[in-house]
Amino acid sequence: MRALGAKRKETFRLKRLRHIEEEIRNLGFEVIAGVDEAGRGPLAGPLVAGACILPPGFELRGVNDSKKLTSELRYSLYQDIILHPDIHFGIGIVEAIEIDTLNIHNATLVAMRRAYLQLDRAAQFILVDGCHTFDTDVPIEAVIDGDQKAQVISAASILAKVTRDHIMLGYHDLYPEYGFKNHKGYGTKEHLAAIDAHGLTPIHRKSFGRCKND
Repeated sequence: MRALGAKRKETFRLKRLRHIEEEIRNLGFEVIAGVDEAGRGPLAGPLVAGACILPPGFELRGVNDSKKLTSELRYSLYQDIILHPDIHFGIGIVEAIEIDTLNIHNATLVAMRRAYLQLDRAAQFILVDGCHTFDTDVPIEAVIDGDQKAQVISAASILAKVTRDHIMLGYHDLYPEYGFKNHKGYGTKEHLAAIDAHGLTPIHRKSFGRCKND
């Protein structure tokens, strides 16, 4: 009975996650893209955005805001997304040097637009996590906490997070003394101590926090 109750609860949660998309489809927009980003706050590494189009009526069981998932479940869902023949996805990346030039707000919009433009299917409507949208000829709507309210944005958040984490693991191999595999570029005590000991790398955002002083 407990397992059955959990299954019903998950089914209801997923139905709520699809509510916004179903409302938009009722307006005549069949192909809906979700867009989200990962990496606004770190001191190092890129900002990465994901874009995703899910088939109508599709349920991605377990999907949620990527920050609320374990790394194992997040990666499993990532595989489900990228390997599904009817799911379309794109990735947009803005490197640290661009972030310093653009500022983080503009960099976020650029990354999101790049992710959307990587989709190999044209969307009729775009849902974006947050309160700002990027320039596009397609109807677009920002949804605050969208990664917790719309399945297609949750899927995009998983794409962005897993992709960025993978990039940071690569940077760990390049700069092992910074511990990027542990903190992914965020301003932890370990990371700040490494900056004090070794200075900045080319992937540090020189306009951010402690990096301004080095």
